[in-house]
Amino acid sequence: MRPTERLLNQLWAHEKASYGLRVFIALSTLMAVCWYRGDLQPLPSLFLGTIASAVAETDDNGWGRSKSVLLSLLCFVAAAAAVIHLFNWPLPFVAALALAAFASTLLGALGERYASIGQATVTLAIYTMIAMDQHRDAGTDTAWRDVAQMLAGAAWYGALSILWTVMFANRPVRERLARLFGELGRYLQLKADLFEPVRHGDLEARRLALAEQNVRVVEALNAAKAAILSRFGRSGRPGVQSGLYFRLYYMAQDFHERASSSHYPYEALSEAFFHSDVLYRCRRLLSLQGGACMTLGEAIRLRQPFDYGERNRQAGQDLEHSLQYLRDQHNPHWQRLLGSLQLLAANLSSIARQLSEASLADTPLEGIDTRLRDSSPHTLREMATRLRQALTPGSLLFRHGVRIAVALIIGYAVLKLVHPSNGYWILLTVVFVCRPNFGATRLRLVQRIGGTLFGLGATWALMQLFPGTTLQLLLALAAALLFFVTRTDRYVIATAAITTMALLCFNLLGDGFVLIWPRLLDTLIGCAIAAAASLLILPDWQGRRLHRVMAQVVATSTRYLDEVLGQYRSGMRDDLPYRIARRDMHNADVALSVALSNMLREPGYARGNLDAGFRFLALSNTLLGYLSALGAHRAQAAVSDDPRVAHAWQCLQQALAGLSTALAERRSAPAAEVDEIALADALEQLPEDIDDKSRLVRTQLALILRLLPRLRAAADEAVGGPAQAAAPAA
Repeated sequence: MRPTERLLNQLWAHEKASYGLRVFIALSTLMAVCWYRGDLQPLPSLFLGTIASAVAETDDNGWGRSKSVLLSLLCFVAAAAAVIHLFNWPLPFVAALALAAFASTLLGALGERYASIGQATVTLAIYTMIAMDQHRDAGTDTAWRDVAQMLAGAAWYGALSILWTVMFANRPVRERLARLFGELGRYLQLKADLFEPVRHGDLEARRLALAEQNVRVVEALNAAKAAILSRFGRSGRPGVQSGLYFRLYYMAQDFHERASSSHYPYEALSEAFFHSDVLYRCRRLLSLQGGACMTLGEAIRLRQPFDYGERNRQAGQDLEHSLQYLRDQHNPHWQRLLGSLQLLAANLSSIARQLSEASLADTPLEGIDTRLRDSSPHTLREMATRLRQALTPGSLLFRHGVRIAVALIIGYAVLKLVHPSNGYWILLTVVFVCRPNFGATRLRLVQRIGGTLFGLGATWALMQLFPGTTLQLLLALAAALLFFVTRTDRYVIATAAITTMALLCFNLLGDGFVLIWPRLLDTLIGCAIAAAASLLILPDWQGRRLHRVMAQVVATSTRYLDEVLGQYRSGMRDDLPYRIARRDMHNADVALSVALSNMLREPGYARGNLDAGFRFLALSNTLLGYLSALGAHRAQAAVSDDPRVAHAWQCLQQALAGLSTALAERRSAPAAEVDEIALADALEQLPEDIDDKSRLVRTQLALILRLLPRLRAAADEAVGGPAQAAAPAA
């Protein structure tokens, strides 16, 4: 393949290429039609309608996308009609605006599709307000013309989106699987750093980086599952063609479980084998396998063959030789640690085997439970239940809905009192900046102001340098494309791009230079209102709900422990209940990590004991690693007849359940009912004739028992922190 063809192939295979190209076709077609007709007047409205429709777009199959487009257009028509009829009646208008904002926020309880439609509907309603404000003296006929043009742009993009989904039905699945293996590869490489045998190294910083990467892996797993579920349904009965996607997804799940495993404290391994090369061998093989996962992700994205590579195979053999050399030393102090290293080597060997067979995974799945949990509501009764559950003051969506509704009322009052030019941009800023929690709002506020300043400066320069209409049209098109490519992960650039596009479009009507200062002023006013609302209106401080998030981590860990140990009695089954328990545990761990990250951006008086929260996160990640090690090696073993294992299992169930309940009720953890350290010591007294699986179960249960006192101490410190009295649970 020639370099040019390779470059084009890579560009086409990029995750955002499909989205960007779709937007480019929609906008350039509208621009070409207006240019051909010699009438650029409708272009801003057509662009805004297209943007609203594209913002409402979520990943789905052809039929699901068709329903979403139809529902979006119906919501757009209703919102625009309400704005036009109520615009000159301030009190009914602002009441309807607040109610619509609250209802659209509550739609998030039904899933991402409805949340996106609700956000886009409010956005298009404000676009209609801007059009009404600009044509205040022209009457409702002009307003309806602008609305019709917006709806035409939205319908055109919706039709293109449906056609695109039908033509490239499985592309989103490949894109999400490619991203999943890329994130897994980076996770493996960060995990490899833990095996560097350096004394007094910054192990906590490495573990924190690993926890942050674990968040990205779990998010990628959930995105891949959603894409597969939307294409192949809830029954999970894939055929030959779709079997590859299921195999890759289950392979990624297995990799994640094995990579999350922790068989022994890394400090003990580093101390015992400081003068050996075995840990360097482990580190090198893990790092190479991380690179192989990223290569596999690119192969999936580019639809190219994948080869595991001879160097990776040789690294696995070198590790086995190093372990054999250590076993030949017959050092009794190394026996238990060598067993842990052997389990680690078995994990790496399993990853290597599956990577070697990745290119052969295009056959139907047989004898495997391929069902996937679909948590989305599909009936009116399920939807009503979700909405009822969200209609309580304790619901995050309810609180955010009230917050954004009040913020919009305040914004409307400000624009009526101050009468700023194009004041409805204040409302648009409030909608985009006000986030469900203060930390996210604070971050979005800084990004919005920075992006607006950059966009206004860039627009002023571009309008000075390129006064011609043709060039400004092309620049507006490029800015719109840049907005859609960057809006999810580069919000500063996206804000600058959409600001540039809007002002260039309005400049076609002769208002470009005039609107630069009003745009900046409205952005600053809107950001101030959004910040005040997040700070004062039902603030959702993470410290007030941290105990519930921590309780969920412990509760899901308990359920996962039960599932794992059950399979040591009955035999390995990668069935749906087991996978649900495993995924719930990882999702709870991610929720805790995200909550602590949000707390870092909150005011000091609302944070609670942040240090204790991070200590609990580190310990919960260690617990997750011990449980994952049990899950990675699960197989039928003679644990049913081992009274010490049964006793340890019962004690762990009681201890973890008690800790979860105490955290949920925000009180101190109950004291241990047995001497957990003594029980751990008893478990580690291994009989000579014990099999490897029973040895693993005893060792991992002992590690968990030794972890419990530290877990309780961190939980008590986090719950009983200095902010408890000042910030009672909401």
